[in-house]
Amino acid sequence: MSSPEEKLYKKIKNAVGRAIADFSLIEEGDRIAVAVSGGKDSYTLLHLLEALRKRAPIKYEILAINIDSGYPGYRADIIEEHLARNGFAYHMEKTDHFDIIREKRRPGSSFCSICARLKRGVLYTLAQRFNCNKLALGHHLDDFVETLLLNQFFVGSLKAMAASMLADNGETTVIRPLVYVEEKEIIEYSAMKEYPVVCCRCPVCGVADLQRKKMKDLLATLEKDIPHVKRSMLKAMSNVQPRHLLDRSLLANQMCN
Repeated sequence: MSSPEEKLYKKIKNAVGRAIADFSLIEEGDRIAVAVSGGKDSYTLLHLLEALRKRAPIKYEILAINIDSGYPGYRADIIEEHLARNGFAYHMEKTDHFDIIREKRRPGSSFCSICARLKRGVLYTLAQRFNCNKLALGHHLDDFVETLLLNQFFVGSLKAMAASMLADNGETTVIRPLVYVEEKEIIEYSAMKEYPVVCCRCPVCGVADLQRKKMKDLLATLEKDIPHVKRSMLKAMSNVQPRHLLDRSLLANQMCN
C-alpha cells in the first residue's frame, strides 16, 4: 500500500505532467531556468521537474537560479547547500535590489510589486546568459484564481496568468507547470519532504498582501458550499466565450470576420 507521501507525490506529479502536455510547456532540447526563491512552491517545482526529466521520453535540461535581493538576513547559503546536496546545476545571483527599492519606492507603495519586477528582469537576463529558452515559475492553481479575482475586483480587467507566455524580451518563454496543483497540496508535500524553506527577509515578509488575503478568504468561504470552486474557476479560464462578454474590440473583430 502506498504511503500518504507517495500518494500525494503521485497526485502532484500527474498534475504537473498533465499541465506540461496540455500547454506544451516542455519540448525536446529545452533548457529551462527554474526560479528558486527558497519557498515551498519553487522547491516543489524544481524537484518535480527533475523527477519528470529523468523519466521523460524527451531530453531537456534544468538550471536552478536563485536571486538574492540583498535583504539583511536572507539565507541564500541554505538554498545553495540544498541545491548542491541534491545534485542540481545552479546559479546564485547577488543583487542590490533592496537598496534600489529603498531609494525608489514611493511611501505607502508595495515592496512586493517593485521587488517582483526587479527579480523578473534579472531572471530574464540570466536565462539568456545561460542559454535557457524557458523560465519556470512556481505559481500554483490558487495564484491563478486569486489573480483572476484581483484583476476583476480591483482593476476591472478579465485576466489572470498564462501557463505559457513569451516574455517581453521576445526570447524567453515563461512557463508555470504547477497550474493544476493547489497550494494546500504543496504545503503538505513540502512539509513531508522537509524542504529548507527560507524567508525572503524583506520588511513585509510574512505579512499577507491585504487584497490577496481578501481573495483567499473569499475563496475559503465559497469552498464551504462549493468544494470545487477553484478548479471550476480555473476551467473557466480555458473556456472563454468572447461573444458573451462586453469587450468592444472583440465585438468589432467578430463583425469583421
